[in-house]
Amino acid sequence: MSAAQVAAAVATGLRRGGAEAVECPVADGGEGTIEILSGALGGELRRAPVHDPLGRHIEAPWLWFPESRTAILEMAQASGLALITDEERDAEGASSTGTGELVLVAREAGAVRTILAIGGTATSDGGEGAVAAIEQGGGIGDMDLELACDVLIGFEEAAIVFGPQKGASPEQVERLTKRLEEIAGELPHDPRGMAMSGAGGGLAGALWALYGARLQGGSEFVLGALDFDSRLSGAEAVVIGEGRLDGQSRHGKITGAILDRATRAGVPVHAIVGGLGEGSTAADWQDLASVRIAGSTRALEDAGEDLAAH
Repeated sequence: MSAAQVAAAVATGLRRGGAEAVECPVADGGEGTIEILSGALGGELRRAPVHDPLGRHIEAPWLWFPESRTAILEMAQASGLALITDEERDAEGASSTGTGELVLVAREAGAVRTILAIGGTATSDGGEGAVAAIEQGGGIGDMDLELACDVLIGFEEAAIVFGPQKGASPEQVERLTKRLEEIAGELPHDPRGMAMSGAGGGLAGALWALYGARLQGGSEFVLGALDFDSRLSGAEAVVIGEGRLDGQSRHGKITGAILDRATRAGVPVHAIVGGLGEGSTAADWQDLASVRIAGSTRALEDAGEDLAAH
């Protein structure tokens, strides 16, 4: 379910239970970021022909703001895990070429500032595919490149942490990690050990090393664009949603970012999630007021109603 669908279902239940609900779908740089920002910021929603992680031709949406000559791109739309089936997952063969092609589209449109949201990717190629496409197309020119990253890990950790969910076996994770180490050694600046450089299977580190791209947290970027703190100031409580609440959700992801902001503001946070995963400790989520499990539209509505009643 999309963020907007989840927010609508929970809000329906909250209202049914007598509460006033304000829907605020969010993203952290991964899949759905363009949809969220388009609804909040406007801009021209355009589409560009690119290659998906397996080299197939697709069209990827991106946002254009002609007055400021700013482009917002989403890596998941060109190189995302959601673009391939479970059976097609190929952590070693998947390429970030399409994301590089998107960057070139922004440059050709006349962008002076391009924001690339990085998350939800199928690739672990250290950005090699994207860089090859950009170089073949003449580079980024004078364009200012900013990256909104959904994870905090370093370049060398990309395959170890996220390779398995992209279809990599333990042996493949080992080979991918070796490849990332080799790529890092060949870049003009070494991204290893730098926070967020492992986003997008290492693409963030490669773009930083080669083009001076600036790295920032995707969650913080999106929450800022949505003016989240102003919404928070008038709220009695916040409800966060997540497909699976685990250790990764707390660190660098949108759920953790919202919990941190709400806690500082003294606003209680309730979680309604699809399930609980491994890697999360009680200490990670001790600031949550409650956690409810819901895996369908009806269950989300019921959870919202139950929360309002209590």
